[in-house]
Amino acid sequence: MRDTARLRELQKRSLNKLKWTGLVVSVIACAIVAQGIYSRSSQLKAVNTWTQEQDTPTVSVLRPVQGQPLQVLELPGYLQAYFDAPIHARVDGYLLNWNHDIGDHVKKGEVLANIDTPELDQELGKGKADLVTAQARLALAKVTSSRWQSLLKSDAVSIQDADVKLASYKAQQALVQAAQANVDRLQSLEAFKHIVAPFDGVVTARKTDVGALISAGGTAGQALFSVSDVHKLRLYIRVPQVYLADIHPGLTAKLSVPEYPGHSFDATYVNSANSVNDSSGTVLVEMLVDNPHEDLKPGDYAMVRFQIRIDHPSIVIPASCLIFRSQGMQVAIVGADHHVHLQSIHIAQDQGNVVTIDTGLNINDLIVDKPMDSLADGDTVVPKLEGGK
Repeated sequence: MRDTARLRELQKRSLNKLKWTGLVVSVIACAIVAQGIYSRSSQLKAVNTWTQEQDTPTVSVLRPVQGQPLQVLELPGYLQAYFDAPIHARVDGYLLNWNHDIGDHVKKGEVLANIDTPELDQELGKGKADLVTAQARLALAKVTSSRWQSLLKSDAVSIQDADVKLASYKAQQALVQAAQANVDRLQSLEAFKHIVAPFDGVVTARKTDVGALISAGGTAGQALFSVSDVHKLRLYIRVPQVYLADIHPGLTAKLSVPEYPGHSFDATYVNSANSVNDSSGTVLVEMLVDNPHEDLKPGDYAMVRFQIRIDHPSIVIPASCLIFRSQGMQVAIVGADHHVHLQSIHIAQDQGNVVTIDTGLNINDLIVDKPMDSLADGDTVVPKLEGGK
């Protein structure tokens, strides 16, 4: 009996031990399953987070820069001589000789060339002979009229005859005056045999040579020489209409020409055409440039730089921020909620790598640099400020 009871007690203890062992194993199994489920859930959550991060693009953003109160306006222009005179012949003939070629400096009244005028010389000789004849007839008419006036006092001739002789004398006076005027005219033309410089300057063209037939064609004929006064030059610039309010008397500019890289010359405002060209929307502006050393040449192409004071400085951004779409020129602005807003803007000046914006932007805006083509209004992005600021 005692052995049976003992055996039952051992069996009961063994059974309890198995139950506890099973319970412990079950708890451990449940813990392992729970750990697996939690690990799987964490991995899934991490994957979802990574996927969302990958779906949200990271964009480089920057802040606009305040434009300078002095804006540089650069425009092309061209130079012309202060005075430029094409010199034409006033008499017919043949070129006898020329004394100055292109590039020569000449003084006012200096002879450039001489024209041989045989026909004019003969006409002058005939005119002088006609004058002598008219003067001789005048002298005879004067004597005749004086005699008839004396005879009239003694009633030897009629009053009618005396008046006829007096009228003939006055007519001869008029003929002498006409002959003298003709001689003076021909002598004035003789002076044009000598082609002279109209002012101090430089010979910029010679379009004739010795023996060439010269025709007095006025401005319709070919000019024999061209003389330019280059101690000062006139600078002409076509200024866009939008800048006209900034172009005024007293304005100065710097100009440069290709033959002197790195060197600039001063120009001063003189006048403007006060009329907008309907095809280009520009106004022709004239400026004056001192040229004492004749470094600049008439006809030079020049780049002219104005410094214009801006009452309300504009905003400057890189050209890489611009978005070209059907809505017009835009930029992408990132808000505090990391959402993108496509903002329309107006460009006041395009300088190539940067542009000046006068409407549409604020100095505190965050602008996307190099925006992707797929970027749309309302997209969520991760902004990364350039420079880490």
